[in-house]
Amino acid sequence: MLNHAQIQSLMSKRIFFGHQSVGDNIMQGIRDCVAAEPRLKLNIVATPDPHTVPGYAFLEAHIGVNRDPKSKTDAFNQVMDNGFGSQGGVAFYKYCYIDFGPSTDVSQVFALYRDGITELRRKYPSLAIVHSTVPLTARESNTTTKSRVRSFLRGIIGRDPNVKRNQFNELLRQEYAGKEPLFDIAEIESTQSDGSRSYFRRGFQKIYTLAREYTNDGGHLNENGRRLAAEQLLAVLATV
Repeated sequence: MLNHAQIQSLMSKRIFFGHQSVGDNIMQGIRDCVAAEPRLKLNIVATPDPHTVPGYAFLEAHIGVNRDPKSKTDAFNQVMDNGFGSQGGVAFYKYCYIDFGPSTDVSQVFALYRDGITELRRKYPSLAIVHSTVPLTARESNTTTKSRVRSFLRGIIGRDPNVKRNQFNELLRQEYAGKEPLFDIAEIESTQSDGSRSYFRRGFQKIYTLAREYTNDGGHLNENGRRLAAEQLLAVLATV
């Protein structure tokens, strides 16, 4: 639940969020929060050209192409260069779970992200940037053989992609946690309602996964998951 100061802070900002489908889940969660809290009057606008929308607003758009993290970095940077960056405000984007597969070079993707953010900060010193970890997928449950085969062929909900996602998220935390605003969606998704974490082990390492209670399909957020993620995101944005 947001307090009065957080609500006032959120309503006095220009925010841009670049995302894909899990971002859609989070945005629906934000709309749920707005509907449940009459004091929270956010002007939510979906637009690829946020610099054209005047005044305080929560602006969002699909950016890039799934399975191609570089396309998302390039698209976000282009939105900033088109005018939003020079206006100031708050901006962030996130990669999707589907952008990380068994063959993903995590170090390369992280370097791409970090270098892009560094360049944006140089060009637009008045722009506040929030970082986001990568969403996770759920562990495979004891479903039918047909369902397990389908998941394996998609290469989305298997263990290997979550290893890569965890690796990227740890690099992001090492670089920015405690220093700059961080929306840790992976931690939110993997923390169950009883406070325990959803994970599997790879040797001595814990690989965190999306808690089953927050998803209906193993990757996207259900009503409970999207509301929880949205509340946490709004709390982070209120501090920027």
